[in-house]
Amino acid sequence: MSRLGLRGTLAVAAVVASAGIGVREFVAEPFRIPSESMAPTLQAGDHVLVDKVAYGRNRVERGQLAVMHEPGSGELVLKRIVAVAGDTVGIEDGVLVVNGRRSVEPYTDPSDIDAEYFGPTEVPLGSVFVLGDNRANSEDSRDFGAVPVTSLVGRVVARIWPVSRWGSTT
Repeated sequence: MSRLGLRGTLAVAAVVASAGIGVREFVAEPFRIPSESMAPTLQAGDHVLVDKVAYGRNRVERGQLAVMHEPGSGELVLKRIVAVAGDTVGIEDGVLVVNGRRSVEPYTDPSDIDAEYFGPTEVPLGSVFVLGDNRANSEDSRDFGAVPVTSLVGRVVARIWPVSRWGSTT
């Protein structure tokens, strides 16, 4: 037995386990992508690291990937924030329009965007409007409406799996 003895080893193990649980619960947590709704940026089965304190210290911005509780079901989903409180958002012939300006979205695959029309609608105070990057295969704010900022769990900071695609998601 080491210098610590059994009691000391158990105490150290308890502290390490508690710290790990605390980090996962309050600071950062991995999240597995369950569907193709964020392709081509993220594929089903990819894992990302979610900064759970990001929205406590930083403001929500267009373009960020966020994990949130989906309105209605409460299910955890990952979507891209495309409009924030006070913005007017719509889709014209498959192109995202925010505050009257057509958005450039290099993270979408133009061949996967349907020729859909939506809105325009104004994003309420304290809310964001989210879309999947794979617009033709995404359930998002077009379906469940604007998402309260209080439903945001955290901001995606990096893809952590698979290792071959590790790194930034933007």
